[in-house]
Amino acid sequence: MSNHVDDPVIGSFAPMTISDADFRRLANFIHSNYGIDLSQKRQLITGRLSTTIRQRGYRNFSEFVDHLLNVRDNDEVTLVLNKLTTNYTFFMREKEHLDYFCNSILPELVRRHQKDKTLAIWSAGCSSGEEPYNISMFLFDYLGAQAKDWDTRILATDISEQALASGKRGVYELPDTIPASWRSKYFVDNKDGTHTVAPMVKNNVIFQRFNLMDPIRFKRKFDLIFCRNVMIYFDQPTKDALVQRFYDATVPGGYLLISYSENLSQQTPYRRLAPATFVK
Repeated sequence: MSNHVDDPVIGSFAPMTISDADFRRLANFIHSNYGIDLSQKRQLITGRLSTTIRQRGYRNFSEFVDHLLNVRDNDEVTLVLNKLTTNYTFFMREKEHLDYFCNSILPELVRRHQKDKTLAIWSAGCSSGEEPYNISMFLFDYLGAQAKDWDTRILATDISEQALASGKRGVYELPDTIPASWRSKYFVDNKDGTHTVAPMVKNNVIFQRFNLMDPIRFKRKFDLIFCRNVMIYFDQPTKDALVQRFYDATVPGGYLLISYSENLSQQTPYRRLAPATFVK
């Protein structure tokens, strides 16, 4: 889940109206369970959901919200989250950030883990997979022939099943920013002009559904957490609580990388190292 919220996508019918009460019920449900702040997104809700709600046989928003809140149908919840957030990401996003990762953070982590040869990296809000695959390519480039001796598997999580399915497929249209050497080394050409991530890269990413509002209880603490263009959906208290959970799940000296378009509050437990880059 990442990037900005787009303008409402209007279906072939005019959007349904949603009552004040149903709008509040839906917004409160999404905020309390998934952290997403829809309090100013009424037009987005009606624009994005109306056509699909009709297609699913609901006569109005009230019926849909009743079902969503009472049944907690996972398909319906996933529908809402997919429709109301934009799974927008691409390879080499915020290149300067990735350069800092390669030139400053990665050498330090590799020095730190010379004995155990294990890195714990988390792409939180990985969307359709470009970010964790991109990180894997940088890791393989940096480690070179030694890569086979290291465990660099990246945990990639998102709340959207749709995004995760796309990431697991690993089929993309590549931008011009991908180096030519990477195209031949880390991708397989498809007949339709798309490219599939090569097995060595694909096997380095573990995709898993995870709600960032849940307690973080993974087996290991992380050397590095990427959470870029995710917190733009959250209000400040939700962000602050999430950052504290990230901090608790980071090893001492570990890093948190957010997007250039995001900020942490003055009270953040992390120390700012560089733009959008923090250390514990």
